[in-house]
Amino acid sequence: MSTGGWIVLGVIVAVVVWLIATYNGLVSRRNQSQNAWSQIDVQLKRRHDLIPNLVQVVKDAMSYEQETLKTVIEARNRAVAATGPAQASVAEAALSEATGKLLMLMENYPTLKANDNVMQLQEELTTTENKISFARQFYNDSVMALNNAVQSFPGNLIAGRFGFTIGQFFDVPETEKAVPQVKLR
Repeated sequence: MSTGGWIVLGVIVAVVVWLIATYNGLVSRRNQSQNAWSQIDVQLKRRHDLIPNLVQVVKDAMSYEQETLKTVIEARNRAVAATGPAQASVAEAALSEATGKLLMLMENYPTLKANDNVMQLQEELTTTENKISFARQFYNDSVMALNNAVQSFPGNLIAGRFGFTIGQFFDVPETEKAVPQVKLR
């Protein structure tokens, strides 16, 4: 084979290796973002399971707050039914708001604050909220890496041909971005 033939063969091999590496990188990033979403899903499921237990424990003591309890359960049901990052982020924001109101109201009930079951459920819910926060961050980082690979050159050449699409971020709704007001008496 002549020198020109070796050069052409070398270029073809380099292009094939590049195509394979780019494709495999896209697959890896897509799988990582799907795994990250699954981790959020696991934590949200844990949260969804804890909330009815908390409501059940405080229901009798908070007889005057039945509307708040109903709101929490309805928000939880909407969150359980949500699918995908866009729907889930809106539903979970509403659930966070309703749960936050419930926890604030619980502060007005000394018997609840002294109840070990309530305190344990509150602690588990707080821990779960922290895990959800970390899982959201990891998911959004994974989606960003996928989106960068799909949208930037030369990865976009491979991504378009093989059906790779950008991922959806788990956004924080505008209602959660507001700075909380602290009022001291």
